[in-house]
Amino acid sequence: MKAEIITVGDEILIGQTVDTNSAWIGKAMNAAGFFINRISSISDDPGEIKSCLTEALGRVKIIIITGGLGPTKDDLTKHTLADYFGSTLVMNQAVLERVEEFFKKFDRPMLEVNRNQALLPDNCRVLDNLKGTASGMWFEYGDAVVVSLPGVPYEMEHLMETQVLPGLKAHFKADTIVHRTIMTHGIGESFLAEMVADWEDSLPAEGLKLAYLPSPGMVKLRLSAYGGEEQQRIAQVAAKVNELYTLIPDYIYGEEDEQLESVIGRLLTKNGKTLATAESCTGGNIDRLITSVAGSSVYFKGSVVAYSNFAKQQFLGIDPALLEKHGAESTEVVEQMALNALQLFQADYAVATSGLAGPGGGTSDLPVGTIFYAIASSKGVESFKQKFGSDRIRNIERSTLAVLNLLRKELVKDFGN
Repeated sequence: MKAEIITVGDEILIGQTVDTNSAWIGKAMNAAGFFINRISSISDDPGEIKSCLTEALGRVKIIIITGGLGPTKDDLTKHTLADYFGSTLVMNQAVLERVEEFFKKFDRPMLEVNRNQALLPDNCRVLDNLKGTASGMWFEYGDAVVVSLPGVPYEMEHLMETQVLPGLKAHFKADTIVHRTIMTHGIGESFLAEMVADWEDSLPAEGLKLAYLPSPGMVKLRLSAYGGEEQQRIAQVAAKVNELYTLIPDYIYGEEDEQLESVIGRLLTKNGKTLATAESCTGGNIDRLITSVAGSSVYFKGSVVAYSNFAKQQFLGIDPALLEKHGAESTEVVEQMALNALQLFQADYAVATSGLAGPGGGTSDLPVGTIFYAIASSKGVESFKQKFGSDRIRNIERSTLAVLNLLRKELVKDFGN
């Protein structure tokens, strides 16, 4: 069953607000067995709302609208939909009492404009919003359903979870939709596509689809199955994913949007090991990701963000002669950073970075985007050198992920998955 999403608001069109609602709704609808056919963003204009709705009703039977239900004059969605569906706005006493209670709960005065939130079309099913004052609306138009929801994300999500999704499942027959997403790192999209080309060609022509989703430093492979019996589709997708694990084992680090820092946290916790870091060019970005994982205090000992040569000498104990001879951006220095961090924090593993994130400071011998990173443990130290591009933020992101993946692979090598 196909559906469409319409987001209403000038703030989305001018880039002032990022449309996270569509992403959330798309994911939730897909999981429930409804395929999003199209997403449209339109201005707070009655003519635009009506024409977009008419076009969408010519394509699908389910339409989810968000935005434009607030109490101010620029919120026109409710009035426009009432006109479109031939409704009259009437005062809903139950909603009015709920809105009054909402303001009383927070000890805030209730204005007439807030009272108007209880004016609702007389031919819609009212969706009670327990998180705010703007009610959702469910319209049935022939054999189609149009749902209008507030644009505030947590209010929209509340209504979707408690009323819209259950209502759609009861009203329509959902389809079988199965997804598995494989997370890879260390290989570009084109090279990955070449490696799995024969495997991809072997996918059944009907019902199975592979999508490549690249981002800096990683590529997601999403395998999707549509239609048929659910358990059979789950088994079919699982069998093809297992083949991928055999085909590209060195590049797969997880599934379903699992992040490298979470994988590392699980491996360190499982094996009772600890970690320290010494960062220069990444400026604490590795630490930020490591400590974003709940429970990281169990395994993360600490870090030195040594951006200057002074900090490298003073806090990491890097030999000034080593810096003078090889420079801060070098194999020799980054290895010493990792070894000294290992000792300083008495950790089981330590990683370090140093390089030229850019955009300035490069030379012909050491161009911008050259990053050195190292990992140290009781087995010794190993370092790597990579050349990225000239974009500073992307260089920091990509080198951070490269270090995390290096650590993950080392942990897998030492302890298994």
